[in-house]
Amino acid sequence: MNTLQPLDYTAIAIYMVMMAGIGIFLGKYIKNVGDYFKGGNAIPWISGAISNFMTKFSTFIFVAYAGIAYSDGIIALTLIWSTVLPALLGVAFFAKRWRRAGVITPVEYLETRFNAPVRQILSWGGVLFKLLDNMVRLYALGLFLKAATPLSLEACILICGVIVALYTVIGGLWAVVVTDVVQFIILIVATLILVPLTIQAGGGLQTIMDTIPDHFNWFNGAKGTPLFVMVYYVMILIKYSGNWTFIQRFYSVRDEKASQKQAALTAVFFFIFPVIFLFPSLAARVIIPNLENPEMAYVSVCLELLPHGIMGLMVAAMFAATMSVLSGEYNVTAGVLTKDIYQRLFNASATDKELLWVGRVMTFLLGAVITVGALYIGGFGGAFEANKLFTGLFAIPMTIPLVLGIALKRPQPWGALATLGLGVVLGLALNTIPSLSWELATLIEIMACTGVFLLSGYIGSSTAAYQQRIKAFFRKLATPLTEAEKPKENWEFQRSMNRLYAFALGLTGILFMTMSVPSFQDTSGRFSFGAGIGCAVLALVLWFYNRDNYQKTIGKSEKKEYESVER
Repeated sequence: MNTLQPLDYTAIAIYMVMMAGIGIFLGKYIKNVGDYFKGGNAIPWISGAISNFMTKFSTFIFVAYAGIAYSDGIIALTLIWSTVLPALLGVAFFAKRWRRAGVITPVEYLETRFNAPVRQILSWGGVLFKLLDNMVRLYALGLFLKAATPLSLEACILICGVIVALYTVIGGLWAVVVTDVVQFIILIVATLILVPLTIQAGGGLQTIMDTIPDHFNWFNGAKGTPLFVMVYYVMILIKYSGNWTFIQRFYSVRDEKASQKQAALTAVFFFIFPVIFLFPSLAARVIIPNLENPEMAYVSVCLELLPHGIMGLMVAAMFAATMSVLSGEYNVTAGVLTKDIYQRLFNASATDKELLWVGRVMTFLLGAVITVGALYIGGFGGAFEANKLFTGLFAIPMTIPLVLGIALKRPQPWGALATLGLGVVLGLALNTIPSLSWELATLIEIMACTGVFLLSGYIGSSTAAYQQRIKAFFRKLATPLTEAEKPKENWEFQRSMNRLYAFALGLTGILFMTMSVPSFQDTSGRFSFGAGIGCAVLALVLWFYNRDNYQKTIGKSEKKEYESVER
């Protein structure tokens, strides 16, 4: 199997410089902690949807789900489509509530809804889970890089960890969202090049289907049993609905309508794009039938089919996927450490400037701890198994109070704490029983945690002051935002962002065209060159559209202001 060559490293280096440049450019727009952790509520809903998709779409997809696709086929798609449900639930219910809550961090509302101890315990517990969860993601990225380079796994993890941490510290949520959009484009283009190559290498779609017919059964393999699929869907619904970055995107846009549109577009992305992302791993079973480690299916087929230079861009795209997730996770977790722990417990009078610097320091420290911890994830049985274990132990008991707390009035503070305590203890106990399947253990934990939380709404009494606070909080959630509560639209800033998108898209096109020149005689090289032309043309269209649209918008805005003064 091939490894990366100097041309590939050149492509990766150029990509990294571009990402760093975007982060530095956007750093100058970060004036306060609100800008750093929620983008000043000014994130465009389309960009927010892309970012929401990308922050759930790490190299984990190309390692863990790729391994399932290689071993068992499109059951991987059946499982990954579980991510559509939380986005649709956001459209119907949660998106507008999170936007109306007026928070900077996802756990900030817990003190109003329950009490200070609930907020602190779920903040500390949530940070611990985020550390473990992101160690798995960084480990998956290290595995991918190790398969494509002569470097050791430890060296790959350290390199990736340092790059992601340094890149995230400067630009805050705006840097996360803008780079997510750029990385989304690179990932889509690179994968669209790979899909027809895998079909060709496999002898055509019909040949692939005839060779591995069981792989085209939606419920093939051990993970295709009805109980496993049902529990997995419920687990993902709970985990994503309470995921901090998922929630953060809902309250980082201008108003409730934008939040709901963002959730709807996220659902569309979750439904469509996994099809093209997982197909190369499925086809790899025909192209490379005897892989020792199925989780290396995607990187192996890339190295088998892509020429040098383009392979570097694919590795850059893999970096893009996990950098998007990790940068978003670092940002929202640092927000909890800064606002919910540091300011709430240690320095209530901290200025915005001080909180901004604390946020950056927290982001850097998170990156350091996660990088070191990722070195030991292999001891848990690999990326997919580690993710299942940590989700069962921590995500379920911590997420249920966070999600249901903003939906239901009756559950009381003791129920939130009891849910967390019971869930962790029960999760540990169930995982010590070898004969108990993961899906049955997870189902028992979900039912027990949900039952305890709901039961707390009917046992015990609460003070009149608590009841009054709850009524006021849910009244706020039911009340649409006024125009005064929405941020004023900064068209000059939006024009700068759109110019940045156009510039990054054009640079991506040039990069694809340049890297495809040495292999232009091959089909893959011509595909890449054509993709580069497409990116460059789209960049020009975006640039000129942005210029014309900006002039029209400013004209309308000035007209409204003039008419207002005249009246």
